[in-house]
Amino acid sequence: MENEEKKVNEEVENTVEVQNNSEELNKLKEEFNELDDRYKRMFAEFENYKKRSQKEKEGIYGMITGDVVATMLPVMDNLQKAAEAKTEDVGYQEGVKLVYRQFAEGLKSLGLEEIETVGKRFDPEFHEAVSHIQDETKGEQEIVQEYRKGYKIGTKVVRHSMVIVAN
Repeated sequence: MENEEKKVNEEVENTVEVQNNSEELNKLKEEFNELDDRYKRMFAEFENYKKRSQKEKEGIYGMITGDVVATMLPVMDNLQKAAEAKTEDVGYQEGVKLVYRQFAEGLKSLGLEEIETVGKRFDPEFHEAVSHIQDETKGEQEIVQEYRKGYKIGTKVVRHSMVIVAN
């Protein structure tokens, strides 16, 4: 009988120990789930931060590039006028044309693009109307002449085109 009582006591102790281990295991599982959830949230926040930082970096680069290019556009305009000017010194004129082409290519490599004008529909996002004429041979809001070239980098306008608009 004593043996049986000893066995029963051992079984009770084992059952209590298993219950204690089970409770501890459940606590550890809960703690793990909380930590796992926190990790996933922090990882997602960090990924969002990286994306946001990259967009800001690209935006700042685009802004700075646009500002620098905008300050160089009058120089390019003057080089173009000099290249088109009539002169008897052909070598000099070819040299100016070469400098103009190199300068234009350098700005183009930064993403600079001309805004299309003549024959296109007037768009206030890209064009600045300096005059308006009536011409029945032209469409409504059609650009008929360009006073000053406009440029953009990507979708950002660096300088609006100055144009004359018909109808």
